[in-house]
Amino acid sequence: MPRPLPHDDTLRDRLVELASRTVAEHGSRGLSLRTVAAEAGTTTAAIYTLFGGRDGLVRAVVDEGFRRFAQHLDTVPRSADPRADLLALGVAYRDNALANPHFYRVMFGPGSGRDPAGDVPPAVRPTFAVLRDAVARLPHVTDAEELALRLWALVHGMVSLELAGLLPGSTEDHGRRYVQALRASRLSPG
Repeated sequence: MPRPLPHDDTLRDRLVELASRTVAEHGSRGLSLRTVAAEAGTTTAAIYTLFGGRDGLVRAVVDEGFRRFAQHLDTVPRSADPRADLLALGVAYRDNALANPHFYRVMFGPGSGRDPAGDVPPAVRPTFAVLRDAVARLPHVTDAEELALRLWALVHGMVSLELAGLLPGSTEDHGRRYVQALRASRLSPG
């Protein structure tokens, strides 16, 4: 009979979830491996075994955040209308952030794995490619990457303000304002 593994996927997922909350609230420097391990009902040895230490755990949080984000984007149906598809992708961006606020804050916070060369970080590339490819489907686009970066800045800024509690009104008001901003960008239908 094989010997049971002391650290399984359930524990790994729990540690990533707990670390996402801690890093989102206190930054990666505020991440105490002892505290996270205790909250998960395990020891720091489990964290070192599963992640190699603090940096590996933070990287796992960022990776999980982008995995969840990619799942949201994958649920968006593609149509013959690139502007409608961009609007739907923008809504999926916001939906993901509201569903996973701790991961969202870590994904785009300090120490989230930026590329020292200034390129789009590796964890970001697959999700950014979805946006860039959708933008490239628009007529008369000469630089899809640049236009995608501008659109990303718009949605990221609005979502970040909403998550920080800096937008007036209700969640419904935020959603309505968000869609209006996407439509005003002239990249989405409306």
